[in-house]
Amino acid sequence: MFFWYGQYTVKIDHLKPLNYLESECQQMQLLCDRINRLQENENLEDAACALLKHLGELKRRYLTAMEERLLGLIEQEYGVNEGNEPIANS
Repeated sequence: MFFWYGQYTVKIDHLKPLNYLESECQQMQLLCDRINRLQENENLEDAACALLKHLGELKRRYLTAMEERLLGLIEQEYGVNEGNEPIANS
């Protein structure tokens, strides 16, 4: 399994179904990809890193409008993912 903070191997017995729709799974993957791209930046400040950690640990499959704005601001600050489609829950 790939997470924003690393890769782990787990047994299938330790997984539980989340019953997400295909589109929701794609949203989760997009969020993970966005966070990973930012985490690769060697100059990432502590505040940005803390926010990305929080967003990566959310127990829901969407971002609030505020979370989306904050993630977008970090992407803009570091020049990552310009023009990305927002994934906030509208």
